[in-house]
Amino acid sequence: MRFTQATVRHTARPDEPPGAGAAPQQARERAHPSPSYSAPSGAGGPFGDQDLLDGLLSEDPAAVDADVAGAVGATLARLLATRVDDARALDPLFARDVAERVADFTLRGGRRLRPRLLWWSLRACGGGDRAQVRAALRAAAALELLQTCALVHDDVMDAAATRRGRPALHAAVAAQYGDGAPATARRLGESAAVLAGDLALAWADDTVTELLADGADLPPGAARRAHEVWRTTRTEMVAGQYLDVQGQATARHTVARAVRAACLKSALYTVERPLELGAVLAGAEASVTRALCRAGRCAGLAFQLRDDLDDLFADPGVTGKPSGGDVREGKPTYLMALTRARAVGTGDRHALEVLDAAVGRADLTGAGLDRVREVVVATGARDAVETRITRLSRRALRHVALAELPQPRAVAALRDLLGEISGPRDGAAPAHRPAHAPSPPAGAAAPASSLPVAVAEVAR
Repeated sequence: MRFTQATVRHTARPDEPPGAGAAPQQARERAHPSPSYSAPSGAGGPFGDQDLLDGLLSEDPAAVDADVAGAVGATLARLLATRVDDARALDPLFARDVAERVADFTLRGGRRLRPRLLWWSLRACGGGDRAQVRAALRAAAALELLQTCALVHDDVMDAAATRRGRPALHAAVAAQYGDGAPATARRLGESAAVLAGDLALAWADDTVTELLADGADLPPGAARRAHEVWRTTRTEMVAGQYLDVQGQATARHTVARAVRAACLKSALYTVERPLELGAVLAGAEASVTRALCRAGRCAGLAFQLRDDLDDLFADPGVTGKPSGGDVREGKPTYLMALTRARAVGTGDRHALEVLDAAVGRADLTGAGLDRVREVVVATGARDAVETRITRLSRRALRHVALAELPQPRAVAALRDLLGEISGPRDGAAPAHRPAHAPSPPAGAAAPASSLPVAVAEVAR
């Protein structure tokens, strides 16, 4: 399963609230480890040395507001330097081959989307004292390590050679030992990646455990509630991954199953749970937390539906991955499930023949992919998904408004962030809309039991 991982960095617009964008490229580069890993003392963007991170950031949340991704990067750099030192003390070879790669992968993260959602949820709920800032940055670091676990394991399951423009972790280890038998090197790489993902998860859990141990100064009940959210998040992430690979292996591409997998792997894991963690750490009322969870579920589902569309129709130069990967891998996406459901509902044999011949074909040609695009457009599935994204995005913002959050400036940043994750990526004008696509057949609307009911249940 290809976990959603945006590779295009977001640049804040002049009118965006401070911190709504990701960290500047130069700041992130300073946080990257060298081949012989040692976290730089000044890692973390504009924050300078660790004394400043310990002092200014822990007492002044406005400093984090100005660069959320940079603050999380600095927290990760300090945390991972300690973890790698511990690994090196155990065994230098283990540290070099596994621990340093986990640290490097995590520090070279993408948009820090989950940490930004957590932070702006905390701030919108009125959080920002010293204990809350420290807890939020630790929780954000743990979320990034959990994402490292998911992506490293995902690349093994997908046999993906690259990630974020570099060799995937299993591929890098295999290349390192490539002088021997290729099959042995490949197996070693896969085994190392499994262990690396396990290590990232262990470090994530350690980070949360330390957060909870220091949680006496958090609002009453916040530490216990945060632990419950964390425990749920881990299980949902694994469940979403399994539903995706199981659907891919068995070719079970039903609409309901596709929505369920999207809900677990994106709506919950990527958006709702980070928002919930921020609200919990801020000590928000249960009604406020529920409203933010509803907003996150709507925006997260829209996020996954947008990713499905972009995979097939957007310019690969913008998305950072080859076009049509989901089709070639046979992924049970909502877009393809809806296309098939509409074709079945209208008796469109041509569309079904195209889908049967293309979905799951690793050697699918560009012409074959164009035929899939034409079918998706002709059945009306593409327009239906676009409409659903718009409705889900609006519903997410309505739930934020209903929460009656106390910090308008932080609410504006949160609203912008929710809009960013569900909207088209900057410059991602559709590259593949057929100029003269056939009109949808009469009565091509999806069965009443498909998307509207399923999404209404998921996003209520």
